[in-house]
Amino acid sequence: MKKQIAQQLLSIGAVELRPNDPFTWASGVKSPIYCDNRLTMSYPTVRNAIADGLAETIRREYPDAQVIAGTATAGIPHAAWVAERLDLPMVYVRSKPKGHGQSNLIEGKIEPGQKAVVIEDLISKGGSVLQAAQALQDAGFEVAGIAAIFTYGLPQAQQAIEEAGFTFHTLTDFPALVEQARESGAIAAEDLPMLSEWHEKLKAGALTS
Repeated sequence: MKKQIAQQLLSIGAVELRPNDPFTWASGVKSPIYCDNRLTMSYPTVRNAIADGLAETIRREYPDAQVIAGTATAGIPHAAWVAERLDLPMVYVRSKPKGHGQSNLIEGKIEPGQKAVVIEDLISKGGSVLQAAQALQDAGFEVAGIAAIFTYGLPQAQQAIEEAGFTFHTLTDFPALVEQARESGAIAAEDLPMLSEWHEKLKAGALTS
């Protein structure tokens, strides 16, 4: 599953690797990788594979889930497709309350006490998905866990999510993606050490703008 999803993300350009021409993240960090899982919406084969993978993950890891909750905005479409497969209700969590009407932070029918699984597209440091999970808890949901498409595998995210009392599972991750990129020829073998070194520095928190 990890290699399959990684290859699909690479094939549509949802993940790009540029070891010699790094991207600049919003934080200012120079990165040889850029991940934009929003592109998966435009590719039915890829989005179906992701939805199938997330649904299977939930069946396996969170079989008592009663609600699928998407994070705004990238998690929303995937949550909808997963909820359809599992025949479960869906809600989504705004990044901040709506500025008019009922000022909702969570959109959809809320039944306090229900067990929700949060769907996220990417987990970096875990801040946005934790914000969504906390909002669900504050609204009376029990957060069964978190499922996402991709993670950088940062220990900061693992620690933050575990300390908040949640677990998470992803379809693929940075090591699987780099290995698949190597096998498919998307990156040259001589670039592998640089990617590994960058990832280790990222995990250690040693990268700054």
